[in-house]
Amino acid sequence: MVFSIRKWMSRIVFLVIFAVLLFVVTGGYRWLAETISPVHPYRVPEGDALKVFLTEPGPPDSSKAADRLRWFYWYGE
Repeated sequence: MVFSIRKWMSRIVFLVIFAVLLFVVTGGYRWLAETISPVHPYRVPEGDALKVFLTEPGPPDSSKAADRLRWFYWYGE
């Protein structure tokens, strides 16, 4: 069996170039996705900013069946 050094070198060069371009493209994609994505909503606020959470109101305290049923249909709980 004959091994051609030129043929193997061209394959190795192709694999090296492919790997380098793969890293460049994935790094570029990661950079682009990070640039385009909105600001992370759960990060700690900076400066004098306050983080405010909007919580859903608790279940109604009344014992009326209509209120409990309305709560169930509105919030699904």
